[in-house]
Amino acid sequence: MIELLIQNPLLLLFVVAAIGYPLGKIKIGGSSLGVAAVLFVGLAIGALHPDLKLPEIIYSLGLVLFVYTIGLSSGPGFFASFRRKGARDNLLVVAVLVVSAILVIIAKNLLALKPTLATGMFAGSLTNTPALASVLEYLKSNAPKAALEQMLAEPVIGYSITYPIGVIGMILAVYFMQRFWKIDYKKEAQDLRGLAGTGKQLQNFTILVTNPEATRETVYELAQKHGWDIIFGRVKRRDSLELAEAKNYLQIGDKVSVIGTKDDLDKITAYLGEYVTERLELDRSQLDYRRIFVSNSKIAGHRLRDLNLPQQYGAIITRIRRGDVEFLPHGDTMLELGDRVRVVTHRDTMPAVTKFLGDSYRALSEIDVLAFSLGLALGLLLGVVPIPLPGGVTLKLGLAGGPLLVALVLGTIERTGQIVWSLPYSANLTLRQIGLVMFLAGVGTRAGYPFVNTFTQGGGLYIFLAGTLITLVAAMLTLWIGHKLFKIPMSILIGMLAGLQTQPALLGYALEQTENELPNIGYATVYPVAVITKILLAQLLLALLL
Repeated sequence: MIELLIQNPLLLLFVVAAIGYPLGKIKIGGSSLGVAAVLFVGLAIGALHPDLKLPEIIYSLGLVLFVYTIGLSSGPGFFASFRRKGARDNLLVVAVLVVSAILVIIAKNLLALKPTLATGMFAGSLTNTPALASVLEYLKSNAPKAALEQMLAEPVIGYSITYPIGVIGMILAVYFMQRFWKIDYKKEAQDLRGLAGTGKQLQNFTILVTNPEATRETVYELAQKHGWDIIFGRVKRRDSLELAEAKNYLQIGDKVSVIGTKDDLDKITAYLGEYVTERLELDRSQLDYRRIFVSNSKIAGHRLRDLNLPQQYGAIITRIRRGDVEFLPHGDTMLELGDRVRVVTHRDTMPAVTKFLGDSYRALSEIDVLAFSLGLALGLLLGVVPIPLPGGVTLKLGLAGGPLLVALVLGTIERTGQIVWSLPYSANLTLRQIGLVMFLAGVGTRAGYPFVNTFTQGGGLYIFLAGTLITLVAAMLTLWIGHKLFKIPMSILIGMLAGLQTQPALLGYALEQTENELPNIGYATVYPVAVITKILLAQLLLALLL
């Protein structure tokens, strides 16, 4: 059986995935490993034979697909975070990584480790392959030729011993701290409904206007003045039912339908007048509504106000459903392929609005191969560009950093001319999942045998324990400072921890725990800085210790 798997790497890939994926769904103490279980199955199977490992291209392709799709979906949130507290978050990450590097120096002196082993331990305990690669490149340029082969092997040994605990230790830290602090992820998602598409359930109220103050400004001016996060839908004036357009004024006796969360609707009702039981949205005699899929690539990536739906079609969008989350649209909201929008318009114009938005399942199932391939190519090119730094050191962002940075930018700008960079929501999730499984299976099988083999060699246990300490200190510092001092919501903080660790397995676990997209915000906010910092620190450590 082992020989069969060695000769058939694709079979090995799907065996690891088929065993690991269902194992990840098993809950123990109310928690599960999720897709991260694929990594541990890969480690177990890879430990059986030195040749029982997946080709590097599978690991690389999986990593590129994962980080690129994460970047596309997280771009707007990443750049928006710097308008909030992104600089603070990245400073926290840099500080924790510097502390980790100091611990490596202490461990090197206490255990009398070779500098190359200690530097590999740094890269492994923080699970950063680009940092290991930068160390190997540094050695190729600076190590004596007579000792080069041995010195190139030593960082890999330190890396392989500490890498598994770098993943497991972080997951365990999150597992225990979220229970110790009794984190309620659903409540956090409700409180942060403006981020990552999270939101409370939307409701529709019909309100009778009785306050004269409410008739002196347009419905748009009312919402802006009072800071209401709501959408006005229909207005019934005597026997006439019309759209509540932004330029319209309300009158005493009007009945107006308003969409928003229960808390916001209660405030609006208290100001406008009184709640009535009549359901204006159910009256379809003059105005109609329907859910329409956005599949027209010509409108994806455009701001809602630029589409001029009220002017062109006498239509308004009252809700947007993206994935499993429903939220209110605003003028600056950009429609994405795969969005399901609720449109209110006159019955005779509904076909024209439907055609304008697309409403094609087939179109949604197709990926723009040109845009996807071009974006990935740009990311890979950026990853191989050498960036000179002081002291003669060159930096490369690699397979992870290059595609991620490009995707963050492309995901934010949405489109360039006729090219739409974003992916339909369902396609993004599918590619992300496939990429993550390939990455975890590749890493697991390739690290399994070296881990067991090097762990049993002299000093392997001490390197393992030192790596465990570094991982846990980094995890606990980040979680405690972030949650207790900076008051960062745990949903975002564990994403930041995954970004600090540059670890897709930990991000997958975080997404499983929160059941929302908030960890992606934290991950994308700090990941680029974490990658660059670890690459620089790894080379600096080696230069200092040698």
